[in-house]
Amino acid sequence: MKIRKDVLDIYKAVHTWTGIIAGLALFVAFYAGALTVFKHDLAAWVAAPVQDAGPVDVNDAGRLMEETLRARPDAAKDLTLNLRATDAEPAQLSWKTPDGSRQYLANFDASGELMVREREPTAVADLVDNLHRTAGFVPGDVELGILAIGFIAMMYGLALVSGLIILLPSLVKDVFALRLGKNLKLMWKDSHNAVGFFSLPFHLVIALTTVVFAFHDQIYDTQDVFIYEGAMMDQWTLPPPRVAAPSLAAAAPGTAAASTPGGAAPGAQSAALASPARMLADLRELSPGFEPHYMHYRNLQGERPTVWVHGVDPDYMMRYDAFAIMQPYTGEIVNASYLPGHTDGWTSWLTVFFALHFATFGGAAVQWIYFLLAISGAFLFYSGNLLWIESRRRRAQNAGLPEQKTSVRVMSALTVGVCLGCIAGVSTSLAAGKWLHGHVASLNTWHVIVYYAVFFLSIAWAFARGASRGAVELLWLGAAATAAIPLTSLLGWLAPASGLWANTSPAATAVDIGALAGAACLACMARATRRRQKHGQPDSVWALARA
Repeated sequence: MKIRKDVLDIYKAVHTWTGIIAGLALFVAFYAGALTVFKHDLAAWVAAPVQDAGPVDVNDAGRLMEETLRARPDAAKDLTLNLRATDAEPAQLSWKTPDGSRQYLANFDASGELMVREREPTAVADLVDNLHRTAGFVPGDVELGILAIGFIAMMYGLALVSGLIILLPSLVKDVFALRLGKNLKLMWKDSHNAVGFFSLPFHLVIALTTVVFAFHDQIYDTQDVFIYEGAMMDQWTLPPPRVAAPSLAAAAPGTAAASTPGGAAPGAQSAALASPARMLADLRELSPGFEPHYMHYRNLQGERPTVWVHGVDPDYMMRYDAFAIMQPYTGEIVNASYLPGHTDGWTSWLTVFFALHFATFGGAAVQWIYFLLAISGAFLFYSGNLLWIESRRRRAQNAGLPEQKTSVRVMSALTVGVCLGCIAGVSTSLAAGKWLHGHVASLNTWHVIVYYAVFFLSIAWAFARGASRGAVELLWLGAAATAAIPLTSLLGWLAPASGLWANTSPAATAVDIGALAGAACLACMARATRRRQKHGQPDSVWALARA
C-alpha cells in the first residue's frame, strides 16, 4: 500500500507528539491497570489476619443483623454481609466508620452471644485502582484526575490511528521482523511495531471506553440537548423492568404491596428484615449462574432502605460485577437491570463498555489475557519514548562527543523517573502495608504517602543522576521494592513475633510468586542496562560516558 510522503510525514508528527505527551501518563495507567485486574488478590496479601474468623451461617444472618443493629445503631446506614471468606474480608457482618479508617466485624461467639471486633481495613487496592483511573494526576481529587486521563485517552486514540497509518506501507516487512543486534533503535522499533499492531483491538477498546467514562456527564448533557430536548431526566426516573421475587410471586394480592419498591416499609425501624437466605434463593432461581459474594445493606433506618446483592457470573458480561437491588424488609426486587439474564436496552450497552474495559467477563482466563495486554501496553509507551530519544540523538562525528539536546536529556530523565518510580512506588506501598500496620494512625493515608514519596523522589533522582546512572539505580530500586513483597511474607512466616504475617491463601501466594518473578525481570533489566552503559554507543544518553 502506498501513501504520499507528505501525508505520511503529517501522521508521523501526530503519532510522535501525541505519543510523547500521553506516553508517561499512559504507562502509569496501564501498569496500575494490569495490577487492578487482580486488585482483590493484592488486598488479600496485605490484609491482617482476623481472629475468630468463622463464617456466618446465612440462615443465622438475619438474627445476627437484628442483634447488631440493636447493639450498634450506627451500623444501620451501611452494613455488609460477606458471603464468601477471603483474607481481606471474612464471611461475617461488617461496617466501617464514615472516614473508612476503622472496620467492625460482628459474629456470634461459641456461646451464641454477639461479638463485635474492631480492625483497620486496607485500601491499597483502592490506591492502585485510582492510579489506573487517573494516572496519579491530582492526588486526592479522583474526578479531576479522571477528566485529565480522558484528554490523555483522546491523544492516545490519535496515536493509535496515526501509528497504524504509518505502518501500512511496510506492514508485512516491519510487523513480522524482529531484528536483534547492535542496532538497538531498530530492535526497539520492531518490538514497538509488533506489540502495537497485534494488540491494536485491545488498545482501541481501552481508548474508547476511557473517553466515555471520563466524559460521561458531558455526553449525557449533549444527549439531553440534542436528543431528549431537555427531558433526559425523565428517562432516569422511568421505573426499571419489574422482576418478581419467586418466593413472593404467589403471595396474596396486597401482601407484597405493604411497601413501595425501593421505599421504606411501614414501621421499618421496628420491622423484621427479610431472610437473607430467602432473598439469595430467589436470585439463584432467577439467575442460576449468579454467585453472590456479599449483600450491601444501605440506609436501613431511613426512608429508602435497600440491599444490593453483588456477585459474579463468568458466562455474562458484567459492570464491575453483577448485582440486584432488593427491599430489605420485604424481599421484593427493586431493580434487576444488572442481574445476569435480565439486562436490556441501555443497560446492556453500558455493561458491555464496563466489561470490555475491566475484564469482568470470561473468568480467570480473560483476566490473565488483560493483565498481559496491559503490561505489553506499558511496554508500548516506554518503548515509544525510547524511540523518540534515540531518533533525536546527536551522533559523534570525529573527535569528542556532541552535547545532546536539552529536550532529549529531560525526556530521558522523565521516562526513567516516571516509569521506574511508578513500579517502585506501588511495590513499596504494598509492602509497607504490613510493616506499618499497627504503627501509624491511618494506614490508608500512609499507602498514598509512601507511593508518592517514592514516585517523586525517583523522578528527582533521575534528574540529579542523569538518565544513564538513574536508570540502573532505579531498576535495582524497583527490583528490591518488588522483592520486598515475598520477603516480607517469608519473614512473617518464619518470625511471626516480628509483628508481620504471611497469608497463605491462593490469592496471597500468587501475589508473592508474581512479585518474585517481577523482581527477577527488573534485576535482569538492570544488568542489561548496565552492560549497555559500559559497551553501548558512547554518544548515547544511556552511555556511561554521558553519566
